[in-house]
Amino acid sequence: MDKPKRKPAQPRRKFKDAPPKSKNQESPNPRTPNPKYKQPDESKIVSSDMRLNRFISNAGVCSRREADVLIEDGKITVNGKKVVEMGVKVKPTDTVKHEGKILTTEKLQYVLLNKPKGFITTMKDERDRKTVMSLVEKACTERIYPVGRLDRQTTGLLLFTNDGDLAKKLMHPSHRIKKIYQIGLDKSLAQKDYDAIVEGLTLEDGPIKVDELAVLSDDNMNLGIEIHSGRNRIIRRIFEHLGYRVETLDRVMYGRLTKKNLGRGKWRKLTDQEVSRVG
Repeated sequence: MDKPKRKPAQPRRKFKDAPPKSKNQESPNPRTPNPKYKQPDESKIVSSDMRLNRFISNAGVCSRREADVLIEDGKITVNGKKVVEMGVKVKPTDTVKHEGKILTTEKLQYVLLNKPKGFITTMKDERDRKTVMSLVEKACTERIYPVGRLDRQTTGLLLFTNDGDLAKKLMHPSHRIKKIYQIGLDKSLAQKDYDAIVEGLTLEDGPIKVDELAVLSDDNMNLGIEIHSGRNRIIRRIFEHLGYRVETLDRVMYGRLTKKNLGRGKWRKLTDQEVSRVG
């Protein structure tokens, strides 16, 4: 089989970690903080005028929009009384319940994991298989959830949070969150198949088009792919449709997050700056 020609307009693109940001310039009149003063944790503060849907979201139940549905359906009570009106505000002394369970606001947590092979993305597995939750169980005391999923044999970046609003945003395809993967195939990618993937394919569940595809090795077996679709096993199915088997699949970038300095099976918490930029 003739080796596929490289397209002049498609030079080998290397999906590398983004370079570190330069340090901010110091203020001309820096103020020395008082070491005895401890800044309050704003994420734990419940304002006396907090809207009920925000309170529910901060408690880790769901997003604010989903909280509105719970309120409309009469599944929320405040101080023992069912609340169905929108815009209700609660105080720190109020008792808010969802289906009889008392809700408390939690500190919002954002944990990034470099997932290894052999772990499934679920909270609990009935067949007692290893889950990603066992890898982040010591990250925080709050109950966090994976944002999206990576299949058992896929490695790379997986975000966990109890921020329902952010999770909803990241998982919705309309927000087009960038996801970059490195792929290892069982054989060389033919030029016609490269072209077909770039132009777009129709799979059993509809059309799919990648955002970008790059050849990373001379044998055309290692690729980089950028895609925003979150459909189940979408990358594996793209190549299976053309007669290839994906032997390795590693997510190396999620939004603006990278694997830099994050070993396989390790996790870290996001900085405030990363949280503000992840979506």
